[in-house]
Amino acid sequence: MRQLTITRLQWLVWVAVFLIIFFSFLPEDGFYEAGIFALINITFYAVVIYGNISFLFPRLYEKGYKVEYVCVAIIFVASAGLSRGFLVETIYNKYFAMKPEPITIGSYVNFIVAGLLTYLLSFIFRIAIAYFALKQQSEKILAQKSQAELNLLKSQVQPHFLFNTLNNIYYEAYVEAPRTARLIERLSDIMRYFVDESPKDDVSLQTEIQFIENYIALEKIRIRYETEINFIKDYNAESRIPPMLLMTFVENVFKHGVDKSSSDNKIDISLIHQDGYLLFQTRNRIHDKTGQEASHGFGIENLRKRLTLLYDQRFELNIDQSGEYFTAFLKVPLS
Repeated sequence: MRQLTITRLQWLVWVAVFLIIFFSFLPEDGFYEAGIFALINITFYAVVIYGNISFLFPRLYEKGYKVEYVCVAIIFVASAGLSRGFLVETIYNKYFAMKPEPITIGSYVNFIVAGLLTYLLSFIFRIAIAYFALKQQSEKILAQKSQAELNLLKSQVQPHFLFNTLNNIYYEAYVEAPRTARLIERLSDIMRYFVDESPKDDVSLQTEIQFIENYIALEKIRIRYETEINFIKDYNAESRIPPMLLMTFVENVFKHGVDKSSSDNKIDISLIHQDGYLLFQTRNRIHDKTGQEASHGFGIENLRKRLTLLYDQRFELNIDQSGEYFTAFLKVPLS
């Protein structure tokens, strides 16, 4: 669409130039003669301009053949000027002149000079085309930006509609089933975290811990028997970490470290702020081969790659499945 628009614009320019030349010849030369010589001139201008900007300049000058470009350009302009002069004089003498006029060296020189001026004009023409192409590209980018902003607004409206709906359900459930209402509130907080916090570069440690606690509360309702969960916390709430950094361990605990048919489930989680570092550890009983599955899961490997991007080598990530327990340990610097 962009190239098509620029092409149309160029056609309009050439039609306008043709009409200017035609009407400048018309009073003295008549309709047919003015039309023929306007067509010859406009063809000459187009050959010189497009020959330079579409062939010579990009294929020679832009590729570093500057000397060759100058030599070929001189030959090209001289040849175009001589060809134009010969064609104009021949047609004029054969069809329109009352008495044939001799072709002089001076007239050929004039045609060559005109070709040189047209050749110089080709650079302005090239700049104009580039300008309009850039302008249309900028307009397209602005249109895409506006559409992206509109989509963003739509994406914000939809989650907030869900938040408002969950709040309404929460108030309806609060009277009849306070525990259910509390779970709805936790789900709403998790959704709000995904929308508002997870796109950020970092979040407060308090926000991250609240997210983990909400996640644990919702996971517990999926387990048939009561699960013993010990979550030890000692931290500075204002410290900040990248969002979702600790969730891989917690997800693995509930995915691989809990036997939903057993009443003997125990999970230990500790989060300690010590000497500028965050020490985070999860420990759970191994059921069958779940520990091995967790240690080789994509989640841990993806977490290791993310940690490398975030901290280079300034972190520790250890997985231990000796004995009957699976332990995951993470140490990262805090900001």
